[in-house]
Amino acid sequence: MKIIYRIALVLGGIALLGWLGLRVKPAPFAAFAKPLGTLETVPLPTGLPAPVARFYRALYGESIPVIHSAVISGRASIRPVGPITFPARFRFTHLAGRDYRHDIEATVFGLSVLKVKESYIAGSSRQEMPWGTVENDPKANQAANLGLWAEAIRFPALFLTDSRTAWGAVDDVTATLSVPFEATRETFIVRFDPATHLVRSLEAMRFKTDHKILWMNEVRAWDTVGGQRVPTQGDVTWMDDGKPWATFNVEEIVLNADVQQSLGGK
Repeated sequence: MKIIYRIALVLGGIALLGWLGLRVKPAPFAAFAKPLGTLETVPLPTGLPAPVARFYRALYGESIPVIHSAVISGRASIRPVGPITFPARFRFTHLAGRDYRHDIEATVFGLSVLKVKESYIAGSSRQEMPWGTVENDPKANQAANLGLWAEAIRFPALFLTDSRTAWGAVDDVTATLSVPFEATRETFIVRFDPATHLVRSLEAMRFKTDHKILWMNEVRAWDTVGGQRVPTQGDVTWMDDGKPWATFNVEEIVLNADVQQSLGGK
């Protein structure tokens, strides 16, 4: 019985230590270099679906910024595999509407225990995980392309200034957003808050391994970061899972900086 008691104490201590380690937030990534100058703007287009026009007026007024790149950084809670939720830090680097690079680190006691590096460059995806690398897989490319456009909700002027995108009417609080993918198109269902007029969620059918599953990006909060009003908290959920696999909290956003070197690194 004493042996069993000691084993129980050891296991309990390990569990407690793990629980404590998962409560420690990591330090954020170092601040990204700030760009020089101000953002160029263009007039708000006419003929937009009603909820889309209200959204852009609430966010920008009548002048829409022209955004070429974005570096989005912050901290998160993620479940990369299994049921355990880890604190994490992230940096998403975008050449707007074209390419991205993701750097995500899950941590325990603030120390990195799992690194995920993902990129989508010139239409080809690459995922580097501790257990293997997947590169230029057609289904992963479709998933990465949807990720590229969904993350642009943090600089949504792109959905007006990029001529390859198109908004469609649904009802007073819903619209479609059509985006390019290779020689075809993909469609998001975008839902708006009837009180604030801001985007509440984006949904699309995205490949998860071998099958497309409804993939939801829900905005939990909007705030001002880096002089821009952006979604500062958002959940990402696969419908078959039923709960968020990640919650991202944006702490820094840098627009129109030079990101070529960041995107070029593997």
